[in-house]
Amino acid sequence: MTARRALALAVFALSLPVAAQAADKPANHDVSVLHCARLLDPAAGKMLGETSVVVADGRIRELHAGAVDLPSYREAAAKAGEAFRYVDLPDATCLPGLIDSHTHLTVQFSKSTYSDKFRLNPADYAIRSTVYAKRTLLAGFTTVRNLGDAHNESIALRNAVNAGIVPGPHIFSAGQFVGSTGGHADPTNGFRWDLQGDPGPKDGIIDSPADAWKAVRQHYKDGADLIKIMPSGGVLDESSSSENPQMTLAEIKAVVAAAHDYGFTVAAHAHGAEAIRRAVLGGVDSIEHGTFMDAEDMKLMKEHGTWYVPTIIAGQFVMEKAKEGWYPPQVAAKAEQVGPVIMATAGKAYRAGVKIAFGTDAGVYPHGENAREFAYMVQAGMPPMFVLQAATTHAAELLGKSDRFGEIAVGRGADVIAVPGNPLKDITVMQKVNFVMKDGVIYKEGGKPTLQ
Repeated sequence: MTARRALALAVFALSLPVAAQAADKPANHDVSVLHCARLLDPAAGKMLGETSVVVADGRIRELHAGAVDLPSYREAAAKAGEAFRYVDLPDATCLPGLIDSHTHLTVQFSKSTYSDKFRLNPADYAIRSTVYAKRTLLAGFTTVRNLGDAHNESIALRNAVNAGIVPGPHIFSAGQFVGSTGGHADPTNGFRWDLQGDPGPKDGIIDSPADAWKAVRQHYKDGADLIKIMPSGGVLDESSSSENPQMTLAEIKAVVAAAHDYGFTVAAHAHGAEAIRRAVLGGVDSIEHGTFMDAEDMKLMKEHGTWYVPTIIAGQFVMEKAKEGWYPPQVAAKAEQVGPVIMATAGKAYRAGVKIAFGTDAGVYPHGENAREFAYMVQAGMPPMFVLQAATTHAAELLGKSDRFGEIAVGRGADVIAVPGNPLKDITVMQKVNFVMKDGVIYKEGGKPTLQ
């Protein structure tokens, strides 16, 4: 109850400055015309030329090749009593708002992370998450899947963003991780015996199919949007293996059956080949990381239509930081094992025809640097157009929201970003987002935040 009271206080604190919302949220001009030098159409796999995007009341009203007659739009807006704004984006490429399919907005790893869990309260993580959400949005990621937290802080964050209390991307939250006793999801790993307690389904820890059903139903009760399971070991927990299987096939099938009953998709953190095989056979919707995926796993994923979210940047980051002494010895050993493999696996999966969606494991590395993943994906052998589709149309399909996200199209919500130059010629420009619009509201223009 102490943790829940602390989280409630955090949510209450977030709700206090409602009167100041106008100062914290940029104005939503009733009509905006964006003039783009180029516009990416990921659904068609084409880069279009000069394009004008007309936005009204948070949605795409019109798309026009070339420039539009601005005086007529200004006049029409004035007659209708609408505000009007023109945004010129010369030599810029406009893209749909990006989707990161694997984030952790409530944490950010550092040298002190392993001691922080004994000092910080759920309220601390909830408040810090508002900063990380803003950084993510300003980096051009207007939608994220948040794949796990400790006390449902990301559900509170999602609600605060949706209410307009704090700025951030559209958030689809998995709430608490789901895994087995002593597994990657167990929050008491590394604790001495008298502090471990016995986490159960309410805490996301399961050891039977019956526990699985209870955990999923608890997530439904908590207001989660999807389920994240941990069928293999992980890198940053304090156990000894990153790849051993940690959930039975029966447990995974029970999670998936319960989740699909409630309309949830299931994302599976899995590094080891056996854990990946069980997860795919168990019916999960996506494999996250997939470091030691083998040819048989890839074949199964194609047969079952299972998505793959590589998170190459996370592997690269932990490998680098292990060499700098960030982690306990057993964690460093796992990081140095996983880091060199994950990029090669992503390239093999692409060549094998596995469905791939963009995701980064943000929080393992600093929030706001999500777009570095594009360059790593290209380095792994994926074409620039494919990696841009992975962060737009593919990720939207994985979310089950292809009708809402992933394209700049008439009638869609106005989530639009812009980068200087052409990302098909230089993918690193994705790290230089200079314009961000979400739901018709401009959060970044001319490379600078519009927030006060």
